[in-house]
Amino acid sequence: MKVTLICVGKTDEKYLTEGIENYLKRLKFYINFRMIILPDIKNSKSLSTQQQKEKEGELILKQIGAGDVVILLDERGKEYRSVEFSSFLEKKMLASTQHLVFVIGGPYGFDASVEGRSNGKLSLSKMTFSHQMIRLFFVEQVYRALSILRNEPYHHE
Repeated sequence: MKVTLICVGKTDEKYLTEGIENYLKRLKFYINFRMIILPDIKNSKSLSTQQQKEKEGELILKQIGAGDVVILLDERGKEYRSVEFSSFLEKKMLASTQHLVFVIGGPYGFDASVEGRSNGKLSLSKMTFSHQMIRLFFVEQVYRALSILRNEPYHHE
């Protein structure tokens, strides 16, 4: 199974990019994982919130294939404990899911076109985090889930 994380906008903070790169290196040993960073919308200050969401939605949808399973990272999504998230990934693998795509939207959330294309929503917390920080949290959780599936000592219960 291939896993992709699509994000809108670049990560500016060095400590976050270093952390993300650390987990991306670790993930190479477990799964085919890639991260796609979509550019920030130009002239976003002159656009309404809805127009910005539409433009981001167009960029996101261009990255998604017809057979992809798409999960949006959204505060209103389903919450899992780490062990439950590892079971979620394992079920997708056992179901022969070819490509699992997770999406972190822009600051105003997702356009209706992206919501309509999604197969579900995942929440990492009821709290709101910056779109840059959630990238690090997510790649760490994917790494944790895969280490749980291999019964490795990274996760402690």
